[in-house]
Amino acid sequence: MRIRTALAALLLTATAALAAPQTNAPHDPELIDALGYQKVLDQFRGQPVLITFWATWCEPCRDEYPMLNELAKQYAPKGLHVVGVNLDDDGDLILTRRFIARYKPVFPNYRKKPGGEAAFVQAVLPGWGGAIPASFFYAKDGRQIGHLLGANNRESYEAAIGALLASNGSAAAASQTK
Repeated sequence: MRIRTALAALLLTATAALAAPQTNAPHDPELIDALGYQKVLDQFRGQPVLITFWATWCEPCRDEYPMLNELAKQYAPKGLHVVGVNLDDDGDLILTRRFIARYKPVFPNYRKKPGGEAAFVQAVLPGWGGAIPASFFYAKDGRQIGHLLGANNRESYEAAIGALLASNGSAAAASQTK
């Protein structure tokens, strides 16, 4: 009788959990706006940072993401921090979850809040049209010292990372637009 009661209680608990609405899974990227982006930058002040913008619908982003994960592992011992900012719409959240689960990034990812595109783009780089993939390089002093826009290869990233790590906040890293 005890086993049957325990089994019934377990079944009721599992059924209730499945019936509960799923809002944000604990591993969903935190939503940020222009102010949130500044807070992310402030969090890494004093450290070299590469911030990459990506989306699941962007084929070049999907191609670069595993490479960026490898570079994050490779350059972490040298002090580099990589941060991802996902630009998928709310309707693509399931795809975003699957993408992150598949690639298991070693770096934190955020998701841009809907709306406020102009303010967000201005917070990242005035004049940037928001096209992705796009990666921005920030020196230890918090200044943006370079960017890579469009699809880029490993060599381009390694050159920009090398310039970033060598900069100590003073020299400019390479900026490229393809």
